[in-house]
Amino acid sequence: MTETALTYSPDQAEAHDRIAEALRGVGVDIEDGTLMPPDDGRRAVMAVLGKAGSGKTLLLAALTRALEEAGVETISGDWEGRRRRERRTLAILAPTNKAASVLRMRGVPATTIHRILYTPVYHPEYEKIAEWLAGQGEKPVIEGLTDLALDRALAFYRAQKSIPGALAAAGLRGSDFITGWKRREEPLDIGLVDEASMLDAQQFEDLQEIFPTLIIFGDPAQLPPVKSTGGMVFESLPAPARLELSRIHRQEAGNPILDLAHALADPALDFHGFERMVEDAARRDGRVRLAERVEVDLMARSPVLVWRNATRIRLINAFRAVHEAPETELLPGEPLVCDGIELPLKHRKKRLDLEARGLIKGAQVVYLGPGKRAGFSRLHIIGAEEPRLSAASIVKIEKPDEQEPFIPFAANMGAVFLHGAAVTIHKAQGSQWPDVQVFAPDIYAAARMGRSEAGQPLWKRLAYVAITRAEERLYWVVRNRLSKPSAPLSVADLEVPSAPLKLEAEE
Repeated sequence: MTETALTYSPDQAEAHDRIAEALRGVGVDIEDGTLMPPDDGRRAVMAVLGKAGSGKTLLLAALTRALEEAGVETISGDWEGRRRRERRTLAILAPTNKAASVLRMRGVPATTIHRILYTPVYHPEYEKIAEWLAGQGEKPVIEGLTDLALDRALAFYRAQKSIPGALAAAGLRGSDFITGWKRREEPLDIGLVDEASMLDAQQFEDLQEIFPTLIIFGDPAQLPPVKSTGGMVFESLPAPARLELSRIHRQEAGNPILDLAHALADPALDFHGFERMVEDAARRDGRVRLAERVEVDLMARSPVLVWRNATRIRLINAFRAVHEAPETELLPGEPLVCDGIELPLKHRKKRLDLEARGLIKGAQVVYLGPGKRAGFSRLHIIGAEEPRLSAASIVKIEKPDEQEPFIPFAANMGAVFLHGAAVTIHKAQGSQWPDVQVFAPDIYAAARMGRSEAGQPLWKRLAYVAITRAEERLYWVVRNRLSKPSAPLSVADLEVPSAPLKLEAEE
């Protein structure tokens, strides 16, 4: 067992051993560090389930390290080397860019499910650089690139393990070395998938086609996918394939936000009792705050979490009003959420290009300014590994009591965006922010309705998902009020530290 396993709780250790046994059955021994060639006939599907703070991410990270130490090759989604028959591969996946970035910040080389479904096609000349960086070839001689530029690329890759980032550090643009995208034609090997409560049945089926060995990590207390009719995908697995983590891990002990989340499991607790617990926690610990108003400064990067769409629309319009945003245009720094891509079939390649770069439905985006052509926007995709791009945009601003949204500007076709200053709790699943504002009157409205979901009062599921989005501070907002901004909207916080890829979609 790895050194990390020495800090395991008993249920984590049992889950680790069960997974290690399953991996041995498919020819990967993480205890002895030995590998057998892949066998197409051997398959395994397992689920690791636990509430927030039970140590799912710690276990996922430890398994990732153990697999890498055993010689399993990690596939990142930004470049894939030459296939070898005996090669064993691993991909760590999340449903959204934000969820993948949460894992990357914790040292786990995660990418999105979409980036594994669709792989980039590299220019042959620059693929030589990728092969050299990955240790699969000699240092190449490339016209126009000096040894100093290649050394910068190597230094970046050793620190970040990103081929596109390394090539950007050498002074190349994305359009120089990526010529297109294609759907993966051959399966991979081992897949670890976080935030499995967000998966729908079709995604789960697609993942099982790609990965003969699939281990998914999920929280059974979260909300099922919006369009799901059969609950969460891991509920269909047989009991021996579901590994339960119940103990709150030691690093999470004394966290008042998680204490509140776990208190919701008490069947005797009603909404008013829970709100009194929030008040008590706020008096004891600054990480929980009972707020008399929504803080508008936080909304630019951390949306207010609501249950009802009507509440979401009112808060968005209030946010734009206090910033004096004109109806006919967006201000740089306004947050957006991608609502899909509207392109006809003949532009399928362009759709794949945008989606593979991170512009998928649900992606959180910040508007940077107009593009070079009418209807195009320069955008920053929150959580994407290469966040900057320019794309044809259709921006919809929904209005209270109006059926049709207002469209300040739009291309004829392209990526569709809604405003992102407030989002529903369903849409927030898989994301985390340092500061999270939860609009408590909406939770109370759900409690008054008395609805249940999967045997649990709906308000408790909503409250659980909402408050566990907070990494550092939880604002429990009890009044329908909005503060004034302390400063104009800005994009200074989004500066890319290294040479950014200029992934232009306007060409």
